Amino acid sequence: MRAADSTANLDNAASFVADSGVKALIPVGRPFLDYVLSELADAGFTDVCLVIGPEHDAIRIRYENEAPPARIRAHFAIQREPLGTADAVLAAEGFVGDTSFVVINSDNYYPAAALAELHGRSEPALVAFARDALIARGNVDPARIGRFGAVEIDETGKLRSMTASDDRAAASTGGRVYASMNCWLFTAPVLAACRAVPVSRRGEKELTQAVQYAIDELGVRFEVILSGETVLDLSSRADIPRVATLLRNVEARP
Repeated sequence: MRAADSTANLDNAASFVADSGVKALIPVGRPFLDYVLSELADAGFTDVCLVIGPEHDAIRIRYENEAPPARIRAHFAIQREPLGTADAVLAAEGFVGDTSFVVINSDNYYPAAALAELHGRSEPALVAFARDALIARGNVDPARIGRFGAVEIDETGKLRSMTASDDRAAASTGGRVYASMNCWLFTAPVLAACRAVPVSRRGEKELTQAVQYAIDELGVRFEVILSGETVLDLSSRADIPRVATLLRNVEARP
């Protein structure tokens, strides 16, 4: 998000927040995270834990003091160092305890119906989203759709891999390629996997690798829920105008 992009036509407010790298507060009518929290509330969630870095005071100030959500309670966990997405999940271990819990990205806008699918379950699960829907009704450019790993399921509908070839993935899901957008229901064994998974080449504990470790080494079985809905992805400056347009008529009521 901090990277300069001459193709992104941003106003001063959006540019200022983009420079900070705090994607959750990018203004798209309202701060982007307002829309994410609103969908969680619509899906039936009552509490959310925001995992933030020690420097992210702006997020805590907004959701604890300036504009606390009315329909969902905001809690906070600190990831002391940027050691990867699996490490970020571990930062929230004190909040989730021994219950099942949902993990999502703060720079993705997920439909309430997909989140509700997870809210109604207690066993590990993943909502996988059709790549063609991400392109047609979202803001994902076809040239970068491949960065969202192709999901392969087994004959029982459980997750086998998130890094399959397109052909293998499509064959396992009836001909349509589905992607993981990090929309998970986890249980305690996944926390164990997040602790045990080796550090990646990037020097981080990666959530994708932790999930695969949970499958291969701990025998965790993830039900895969296939969705034809779309997810908005706020990864870079170029995404901001399109996401703002798609959310223009959406009422955020966190």
